[in-house]
Amino acid sequence: MNKLTPFFISCVLVIGAAACQDTAKTTVTAPAPDEAPQAPTAQVTQEAQEDAQSETRRRQLNADIRAREERNNLTGGDAQRTEGDLASEVRSKLEANIPDGQLTVNAEEDGIVTVAGTVNNQEQLSKIEPLAKEIKGVTQVIVNATVAPPTS
Repeated sequence: MNKLTPFFISCVLVIGAAACQDTAKTTVTAPAPDEAPQAPTAQVTQEAQEDAQSETRRRQLNADIRAREERNNLTGGDAQRTEGDLASEVRSKLEANIPDGQLTVNAEEDGIVTVAGTVNNQEQLSKIEPLAKEIKGVTQVIVNATVAPPTS
């Protein structure tokens, strides 16, 4: 029994870690990175924009980003960034600055971030890469997002 206990505990940890490999999304309706992007409805876009553009929400997102950066600096900097933390921070940055986009963010161990989904215009599309690169630890940004104005 003493030899089986560590085995069972390690199995539970491996299964739990595998279950936590979800891609960060800016909205629940954002497509998975491997799905074809679909244009959001006008109502969905309006609701997301009102929520994300509120001053309270922007302050919350910016405070969250600052807190993560401070924590990262205290714990050793870029070398110890987790993929989930990097993806979440980029997602927050994009959500605060491109509120009506429906984007997914996926980060890799070496700081490569992939952004997929849809935005409403070319200006928003061109903002994705510079905004993502503002996050400490992002080495490269792959933009797989497309322009798809909201449908009525």
